[in-house]
Amino acid sequence: MYTRTHRIHSSLSNEMLGMAVEQFLPAIGAGLLITIALARFVPAVFWMLPGLWQVIFSLGIFSSCRFLPRPMIAAGAWYLLTGLVCIALGDSRSLAPWTMGLAYGAGQLLVAGILLVATPEGVDES
Repeated sequence: MYTRTHRIHSSLSNEMLGMAVEQFLPAIGAGLLITIALARFVPAVFWMLPGLWQVIFSLGIFSSCRFLPRPMIAAGAWYLLTGLVCIALGDSRSLAPWTMGLAYGAGQLLVAGILLVATPEGVDES
């Protein structure tokens, strides 16, 4: 995100990057607090954590979309869908390494593909 912002919007890059991070911070904070609450008070439902992280991550993407290419909404939708599927599994399968590996791996490949396609080379802000 940093190099893309500098390449396209060199004069406003630091401000845009700061605003995108600010938009994502509440999602990070919510994920941290939910993790602490589940670990401390209800460890029996700890299996829900990967799905909750994915849902919260999707909310962070949706809130940062105004600073990202429009197709990035698809990545937010991916994380929302995979998070809900993990919660719907309803047991320790959602804690399996393949569950988060598939969800986040495919999601990050989707993000990379969107940034590759949505950011033409040589585009500069005048």
